[in-house]
Amino acid sequence: MVIQRWTDEMLDELASSVTEMREGMTEMREGMTELKEGTERLRVTSQALLQLAAQHQERMNNFEQELELTKQRQAENDQRFNILLEEVRYLIRGNQGEKS
Repeated sequence: MVIQRWTDEMLDELASSVTEMREGMTEMREGMTELKEGTERLRVTSQALLQLAAQHQERMNNFEQELELTKQRQAENDQRFNILLEEVRYLIRGNQGEKS
């Protein structure tokens, strides 16, 4: 069995590799922290957008209901107008018949 001794150069390379690995781990941790923060911001933004979308949908539903009620009232008013118009025409015809 051959025993190899570590030279100063080998120890320096090992120390350099360990330092690089530590720096890499630090960068990775920082990246993970940034990723977590970004994910949290995305989650909060998504929730806010969903809430806005729900509010918009509720407003649209209310608008559609109001529009439907307005259409119904307009149809009822049109019907009343036509009835009154027919009554006026009837009265006019009756008055014209009396004059003749």
